[in-house]
Amino acid sequence: MEFLDWVALVAFFAIMVGIGLNAFKRVKGSGDFYVAGGGLPWWLAGVSHHVSGYSGVVFTGYAAIAYSTGFNIYVWWALNITIACLIGAWLIVPRWARLRTAWNVQSPTEYLVKRYDFKTQQVIAWLGVILKLLDTAGKYAAIGVLLYGFTGMPIYYGIMLSGAVAMVYVTVGGLWADTMNDFFQFIVQVIAGLAMFFVVLAHLGDMGTNYVDMWDKLPVGNADLFNDKYTVGFFLSFMLVVLLSYCGGTWNLATRFIASPDGKQARKAMVLSSLLYLIWPLIIFAPMWAAPLLMPDIPAAEQTQLYSAMTVKYLPAGLVGIVLASMFAATLSMVASDANAISSVLSRDILPHFNKKFRGEDGNTPLYMARIVTFSFTLTTMVIALNKDFFGGIIGLILVWFGGLIGPASIPMVFGLLPCFKHCGPWSALGSMAAGLSMFLFTKLFITDPSMALAVGGPVVVSFLFFIGAEMVNRKNPCSAEIEDLMEKLSKD
Repeated sequence: MEFLDWVALVAFFAIMVGIGLNAFKRVKGSGDFYVAGGGLPWWLAGVSHHVSGYSGVVFTGYAAIAYSTGFNIYVWWALNITIACLIGAWLIVPRWARLRTAWNVQSPTEYLVKRYDFKTQQVIAWLGVILKLLDTAGKYAAIGVLLYGFTGMPIYYGIMLSGAVAMVYVTVGGLWADTMNDFFQFIVQVIAGLAMFFVVLAHLGDMGTNYVDMWDKLPVGNADLFNDKYTVGFFLSFMLVVLLSYCGGTWNLATRFIASPDGKQARKAMVLSSLLYLIWPLIIFAPMWAAPLLMPDIPAAEQTQLYSAMTVKYLPAGLVGIVLASMFAATLSMVASDANAISSVLSRDILPHFNKKFRGEDGNTPLYMARIVTFSFTLTTMVIALNKDFFGGIIGLILVWFGGLIGPASIPMVFGLLPCFKHCGPWSALGSMAAGLSMFLFTKLFITDPSMALAVGGPVVVSFLFFIGAEMVNRKNPCSAEIEDLMEKLSKD
């Protein structure tokens, strides 16, 4: 990186911290800190949901997949999320906003006490916290790899730098700082993504091809919808994972909808996010798909640094810094929103049962406690990121561990919002999670080199089938008046 690149990167960090400090003025209590006082505009919630749905992993681990296997990553990742978001916009997402208006919830797991019972809520809350520790750590590791590719800075320095920036602005400004920074970050991503898209297109033109015609020149299979271990089976099983994750199973995404004024606004936000997932990844991944023509024979061990290498090779000074800033933006958006969401669960649903200081007499979390918990969670994820190799690297943390476990943890929480599963009680919820976790352990311990479809999709499918079976068995039993009231209040604004 040259001097202008460092100027761009430092300016980016300064603006992010400035936005956080500006958001500080909006935060008067835990309701503002965690759910923006229920006043998050739909367009801001939609952009934030989109930006918070991917991180620097796209430019490292997923870049390597795009280089080695081609177009299929758009199908099983971006297109899958688009479909999931559209389904969720009509079936699930508005119900999150109605939870807040009906019961003033500030965390995604807060309603589970009413829906199931205290024990079930605690199991889901604890499992979710552990999962997000792994997931968020993987994203910090990804940004460390990116910084190494651009600057040669040791990966652990990159992890600590990105963690420190996120720690400052989300601890100070909460959800307002997070979503406002998301919007700024999306603008930076658009500038950087378009710059890389057109610069690579120009180099393809020098070779007598373009993004449309290049596929015949790429390695066999790179133009296929499904390739290598990313099969139709993986696509279908991963669809259930992303439906759960992007519709609220990933807690930081649920908070965007809880913070919406009402169900209609939450639905509009989700539709906007789905449209962005349909279009924007095509721009982001196009240079990575073209890379085998421009930078052939990159060793597998170095493919996670592909996007960094292309940026340094093809973009002029200044733009390199902007592209790196956009990658930081993607990661910091996700990790900061993770910290905010996990903090809400810890401070409202877990820690008050150990120490009453985490809940005031009015039922709200003291603002200083909310900030302490957010800071502590961020620090813990940085420590795990520094030990990423223990979990199988970045893809191991994100796809195998988080992807394999998010389904069993999310099914009772997300599908528990739907009337068609209203007969599933506490034991149905716990049983479905136990079934999914057992399947995860079985594939890890007893199957040598399981397929991606089995490793990621097996646990969620088993958990889902158990939940469906429990609903069918329990239908002969009447629902309690509390559950009927809950379902009625979640069905309309």
